Amino acid sequence: MRSIAFADFLIGLGILFVLEGLMFAASPNWMRKAMKSVITTPDNILRAVGIGSAVAGLVLIWVIRRPI
Repeated sequence: MRSIAFADFLIGLGILFVLEGLMFAASPNWMRKAMKSVITTPDNILRAVGIGSAVAGLVLIWVIRRPI
């Protein structure tokens, strides 16, 4: 039996794949340019953006899931 949390995780992963796929399908040139710019971005900037995104995602999940 799967837990609700695991099902939510799989749904989130599926949404991630859908959004990423749509971005590549809609504008492959723009995505290629974005990937090239990531290669030249310093590690500390990428790390800060990654941590910020993770925290924003956790806050969003907490706000949506907290009992009212």
